[in-house]
Amino acid sequence: MGSRYGGPKQIDPVGAHGEIIIDYSIYDALKAGFRRVVCIITHQIEADFKEILGDRLSKICEVRYAFQNNDSLPQGYQLPDGRAKPWGTGHAVLSCGEYIDAPFCVINADDYYGAEAFQIMYETLKNASDGDRYHYSMVGYILENTLTENGHVARGVCTVKDGYLTGIHERTRIEKHDGRSEYTEDDGKTWTVIPEGSTVSMNLWGFTPGIIDELRAGFCGFLDTALKENPLKAEYFLPTVVDQLLQDGKADVRVFRSSDRWYGVTYRQDKPVVEKAIREMTAAGKYPENLWEEWE
Repeated sequence: MGSRYGGPKQIDPVGAHGEIIIDYSIYDALKAGFRRVVCIITHQIEADFKEILGDRLSKICEVRYAFQNNDSLPQGYQLPDGRAKPWGTGHAVLSCGEYIDAPFCVINADDYYGAEAFQIMYETLKNASDGDRYHYSMVGYILENTLTENGHVARGVCTVKDGYLTGIHERTRIEKHDGRSEYTEDDGKTWTVIPEGSTVSMNLWGFTPGIIDELRAGFCGFLDTALKENPLKAEYFLPTVVDQLLQDGKADVRVFRSSDRWYGVTYRQDKPVVEKAIREMTAAGKYPENLWEEWE
């Protein structure tokens, strides 16, 4: 919801005709072959979101809305007093479970991924299905291509062997220091270097429908710990759930590594960088000047 950005960054325009970042992701996804879009939002931004994107998009493809509400908890659990922070990316995907009846791709609304990522993901997912073991996929990015000059970021740092994910650890505060990428888990008291060229997750995942059952099953265990240890800020991270499935031997994740530069708006100072990149890609012919004109 843009706590570091200072507003709802997901619907802040970056294109010449008012396009927002997710316009470009959806454009690339539709070009790749995807046909349904599920927008996970809150009721607070519903009207603005539909006006800026949803109503227009619904003329082009199937659009559904899922709402991530803090009080959407399993029976027997209550929202802690003072809890305002959403429950995290795992809970967000769980919130759209009623619309999931086929393999699907997950993205962040405020990250630009590049057309290649969606092409890869569509080709991987179109023949995917649930079985005795889950077969998932992920497009990873080079860490250095995903950092901002304006502060810290959160990334899932991946361990990859023979093209498959063997582990992923969510690092919620990564910063550049003297040309190195480092993370801290004690509010900056100590820092650990992340090796150059490391693969990180930007939450571009390919799943089969079975992930919803796994997210639902794991959420209670998460709450049992979170409500005791960190009731106001603990988050149910999607990469953490995937990592647990890997460690339990229930899933494998094929990793496709993209060399594309990530663009996003973690901080308000990031916006001019994204706007410049969009202008340059448009001038180079990657996108039309008016993104949706040919579809309308």
